[in-house]
Amino acid sequence: MSTNKISFLLNWQPAPYHIPIYLASTKGYFKEQGLDIAILEPTNPSDVTELIGSGKVDMGLKAMIHTLAAKARGFPVTSVGSLLDEPFTGLLYLKGSGITEDFQSLKGKRIGYVGEFGKIQLDELTKHYNMNPEDYTAVRCGMNVAKYIKEGKIDAGIGIECIQQVELEEYCREQGRPITDAKLLRIDKLACLGCCCFCTILYICNDKFLKENPLKVKKFLTAVKKATDFVLERPEEAWKEYLDFKPQLNTELSLKQYQRCYAYFSSSLFNVHRDWKKVTSYGKRLEVLPPDYVANYTNDYLSWAEPNEANDPLEAQKLMVIHQEKCRDNGGFKRLEVNLKA
Repeated sequence: MSTNKISFLLNWQPAPYHIPIYLASTKGYFKEQGLDIAILEPTNPSDVTELIGSGKVDMGLKAMIHTLAAKARGFPVTSVGSLLDEPFTGLLYLKGSGITEDFQSLKGKRIGYVGEFGKIQLDELTKHYNMNPEDYTAVRCGMNVAKYIKEGKIDAGIGIECIQQVELEEYCREQGRPITDAKLLRIDKLACLGCCCFCTILYICNDKFLKENPLKVKKFLTAVKKATDFVLERPEEAWKEYLDFKPQLNTELSLKQYQRCYAYFSSSLFNVHRDWKKVTSYGKRLEVLPPDYVANYTNDYLSWAEPNEANDPLEAQKLMVIHQEKCRDNGGFKRLEVNLKA
């Protein structure tokens, strides 16, 4: 039986940054393209690339480093676009926990991580700082890093600035503490990467599905691009429409997370070549990729012009830090403007 249905797996339970996918459905943009999308939610974020790579699901979302590692492990997936560009990722902790900006202060601490790759990252970082895995206690806690920190189950954990850090800031506010007590040691700075792009959230496809259904993938991306444009042009209206469909997100915390995610949304959906080169090298350094690995991404299914990349990505990230701090303090919806190549 022929069908236009596409199964699409989120990287975790519905979050504020999933808004373009849901609005593409509720506003009829998928229907305009003749598509019927089944949006699925995983019970374990570590299952996503395996389910897509094995062909049990057609498409989905995953971070860049996991997308690279998946194919290296025999799960054939390819990134066809970007949803969230370079969200700041790092070790979250609360002031007063005994942890400081000195990485060696993590000795003897309990550190949470999402899945297998997070443990590899932590071990590589400890080695970089003349420590070893026995110097800390690793705790696998999935996406509940902030929850585990609040409950005292871990001292620090890997999370992203626009989601888990916001959760910790709101916890501090509720406790009568300064929201600046929620701290983040950025992994890109600790590991001297020069970018936060390893946690860019991507639209990925099963390779067999991609080969057999190129037009469906193009139509899917056209629909989510239209939804993304709506989100960026009318963020408050878009949020109201999202809450009509996902009322469980109608909280002050989710709104603040959405405001912090706003600057990270990819307006073009394009995979950034420079970022893929950096993260592929990082994956080889972590030994999750073989030395001859070729990055598994393409922009061939995006039917609009490719934008220029930032002329100075490091400067752009410095400006993003300031931008996100202003968003933390004042809220609202603003995008960071950066100088591009001529």
